[in-house]
Amino acid sequence: MNLKEKISDIKKNIKAIFIALKKKETPWYAKLAAAVTVAYALSPIDFIPDFIPVLGYLDDLIILPLLIILSLKLIPEKIMNESLAESENLWKDGKPKKWYFAIPIVFIWCIIIFFILKKFL
Repeated sequence: MNLKEKISDIKKNIKAIFIALKKKETPWYAKLAAAVTVAYALSPIDFIPDFIPVLGYLDDLIILPLLIILSLKLIPEKIMNESLAESENLWKDGKPKKWYFAIPIVFIWCIIIFFILKKFL
């Protein structure tokens, strides 16, 4: 299995992480990691914009899989197995389009732009 297939396999778990996020049995620290992972996966805005050559795609290849792996490690195995079973037909009509998942990313970019402008002006 090459790297591209491994990353694709890891990304398939995002639906199960979304379901595990909503379960009461999931510990708070796993919910926090899952919330960040799902928000980043569904956000239309990336930490590194895709128009930046090479670096723009690093978030899709590195950041998102690392967030997914972290969430998978923190979510208890029993809950993850239940969530995987429930996730098979979750988004057959497409991913949910929620604009508020982009708020943290936009906020971070605004802070970065503010400090850059403050330094040069």
